[in-house]
Amino acid sequence: MIRVIDFLAAFFGLLFLWPVLLIVTIIGIFDTGSPVFVQTRVGRNKVPFKLIKFRTMSIDTESVASHLASNASITKFGSFLRRTKIDELPQLINVAKGEMSLVGPRPNLFNQEELIKERDALGVYNVLPGVTGLAQVQNIDMSTPTLLAKTDKQMIDNLTVKDYFKYIIKTVTGSGSGDAVK
Repeated sequence: MIRVIDFLAAFFGLLFLWPVLLIVTIIGIFDTGSPVFVQTRVGRNKVPFKLIKFRTMSIDTESVASHLASNASITKFGSFLRRTKIDELPQLINVAKGEMSLVGPRPNLFNQEELIKERDALGVYNVLPGVTGLAQVQNIDMSTPTLLAKTDKQMIDNLTVKDYFKYIIKTVTGSGSGDAVK
């Protein structure tokens, strides 16, 4: 049932939000020259997939977890995109393709070995990664791998349809700051 909700939400989200996506893409061209950011992430069953986001950092920023990146790398427009969570909208494509869910553990990079170990031990990779989830609305980011993995596992084990919508609403209305940048 969740997959059907994911697909319909992603489909209609892309259908109705295409003007926003287009405007952000055009502004992004002037901001960084490359408005879309594609990065390989760890997916369900640790299968790699290409996560799509709007670029919020300068092009020459090293490919590391957000909490390891410098705040100075974020552009002014990127700061706005992060604050409003508009930078996450292209992930609706990942959701429509079945690579992600709207709600699930945030997908990490393959070089985040400690987090991979913690999540693997708890079976977190048995589910699709998500755009948002319990850890995000509680401001738990990837800088605390053990806590994040435990929170992800708690969410997976107790996720109801009601919680699914609660996490989406909390994210859209501004709860949680996503992954912190130092």
